[in-house]
Amino acid sequence: MKTKTVYSCQECGAQSQKWLGRCPECEAWNSLVEERPVPATAGAGAAAASAGSRYALAGTAGPRLYEDIDTVVSARLTTGIDEFDRVLGGGVVPGSLVLIGGEPGIGKSTLLLQAAAHFAHTTGTVLYSSGEESEHQIKSRGERLGGLENARAPLYLLAETCLERILEEIARLRPSLIIVDSVQTVFSLKFQSAPGSIGQVREAATQLLFAAKGQNIPTFLVGHVTKDGSLAGPKVLEHIVDTVLYFEGEKHHSHRVVRAVKNRFGAVSELGVFEMTGKGLRAVPNPSKLFLAERPANAPGSAVLCCIEGSRPLLVEVQALVSTSSYGNARRMASGIDQNRLSLLLAVLEKRAGLNLLGEDVFINVAGGMTVDEPAADLAVVGAVASSLRNRPIKPGTAVFGEIGLAGEIRGTSQAALRLREAAQMGFTRIVVPDGNVALDEAPPGCEIVPVKNVGEALDQLMDW
Repeated sequence: MKTKTVYSCQECGAQSQKWLGRCPECEAWNSLVEERPVPATAGAGAAAASAGSRYALAGTAGPRLYEDIDTVVSARLTTGIDEFDRVLGGGVVPGSLVLIGGEPGIGKSTLLLQAAAHFAHTTGTVLYSSGEESEHQIKSRGERLGGLENARAPLYLLAETCLERILEEIARLRPSLIIVDSVQTVFSLKFQSAPGSIGQVREAATQLLFAAKGQNIPTFLVGHVTKDGSLAGPKVLEHIVDTVLYFEGEKHHSHRVVRAVKNRFGAVSELGVFEMTGKGLRAVPNPSKLFLAERPANAPGSAVLCCIEGSRPLLVEVQALVSTSSYGNARRMASGIDQNRLSLLLAVLEKRAGLNLLGEDVFINVAGGMTVDEPAADLAVVGAVASSLRNRPIKPGTAVFGEIGLAGEIRGTSQAALRLREAAQMGFTRIVVPDGNVALDEAPPGCEIVPVKNVGEALDQLMDW
C-alpha cells in the first residue's frame, strides 16, 4: 500500500499535495517540508478520548449557562523574581501555559532555572525537561548561578526529547511546575517527521496543554526564534498558549528585557528589566535610573523621553546625530524606533518648522538598546534632531513626551499622570507636554509643566535658539 505524502508549510501550516518552492498561503520561500501522516488505528479514538477526558478535568463535560458558572479565583504563584512576576501579570497562574522565546544565549534557560529553584524551595516538585542539555550541563550551570545549594529541594532534571516519555514522568511526579526546553526539540512517536516540524510542534504543544489544564500545573515552554526575531514554528503555537513572552536584549549590553505580547491573565506589552551578572539574571527595580545612568550633561542631540511600557513608566534617552552628507543621497538610520516614523518626522520638521534636513545624514538611537514603538516618542525624536542640527543642548532638567501629527500639531497621549510622576521622581524639574494633557493632570510638586500646541512652539521651549 502506497503511503500518502503531504507537504506542510513550516511557517503557516498550509498543506499541499506536491512540493512548491513558495507557499501559496503565506508566500514564504522553501518552507514546504514533506510529512507522512501515520494512518489511523483502532486505538487512536481511545487515545483522543483519553486526552479529552484529561482536559475535561479542569471544566465540565457539557455546556452550562453563563450565569450558572461560579467564578474561581486561583492564587498566583510567585517565581521569586519580581520583574518576572510583573510580566506574567502578578505571578504564575495554576494551569497556565507560557511560551517564552528569544535569541540563543539571551538567558531564557538561566531565568527559568532560577524560577525553578525558587519553586522547588517554596512550592513543591518541579520537573525541568531539556532536549538541548544533559543533566550534568544543567547542574553545572546551576552551580555557577548559586541559590541551588539545597540538595533536598525537589527539582528533577530530565534530558528527554520524546513527548510520550515526558508525559509519563509528569503523570508519575505530578509536579507543581513544568519546564520544557525547548518545544522544537520534542517529538511524538505518532509522527514520522523530524522534531521541529509543524506537526511535531503542534502535537507537543497540544499534549502539554492537556497536561497543564487537566492537572492544573503551570507549564513553561521555551521556543526558538527565526532570524527576523519572531517565534519559530507555526503561528498556531502562539494561539494555543495562554501567554507569549519575548526575551530581548543586546549581546553587548548587560541588561535584558522580557516583554509580554500576549497574556490572558495580565496586561499586554508589560515589561520586565533584568541585568545579566555572574550569578544569573538580577531584577532591576528602577529601569529609568539604569537607562539614564551614563547620559552626558548638556550634550546636543540628547532628549529624555517619558514613555510607557505596559503599565510601567520609563525614562529613556533619545540620541540624534545630524551631519552633512558626503554623498548624493542623505542617509536616515534608526535604532530603537521605527525608521519609517523617523522619515515622517523629518518631513514634518522641514515643512512645518523650516529646518533644512534635505542634505543631512540623520542617525537616531535609543540609548541602552531599548525599543520604543509608541507615538509619544515623536516629540523627543524631533527635539533631539533639532538640537543636534543647531548644536544647541536642550535646556537642563527637561523631559518630553507627545505625538506629532502631519500638520505639525502636538497631540495628547495616554497615561500622562504616570509619565509626569516618574519624571518628577527622577529629578526632572521641567516637562514639555502636549497642551491637551495639561487640563487632565496636575503638576507634581517642584516640577514645571510646559504645554505646547505645535512643533515650532515645542522647539522654542526645548532650547535657546
